[in-house]
Amino acid sequence: METVKEGKHPFKQYEQKFKALADQKRLEIMYELCQRGQTCVCDLTEFFGMSQSKLSYHLKILLEANLITKETKGTWSYYDLNDKEVSHLLSEELCCLFRKDTSKSKAAHARNLLHSK
Repeated sequence: METVKEGKHPFKQYEQKFKALADQKRLEIMYELCQRGQTCVCDLTEFFGMSQSKLSYHLKILLEANLITKETKGTWSYYDLNDKEVSHLLSEELCCLFRKDTSKSKAAHARNLLHSK
């Protein structure tokens, strides 16, 4: 059986994602990308009324956590929500790891799904 002490749980991969989510401005950016779809950084800068360097700081954290995607077209960068990754974070399989249940098979199934990715 795997234990946290052995370092076998995939917690490290989630730490960066949850740290990225633990900021109101980054959550607002993700929400706006969810509403708009792929959006130019210039439009985000204008919408949020912040400098491009400050916005870029937040976008970089979200990119490194794989919560958003970036596509460069000419001189402009376009960002979009990484729907697959966000859906995974909100998925039943991740929630199962932290749900108390007398049935160990549910948690084992969730661990198997996580390790197969």
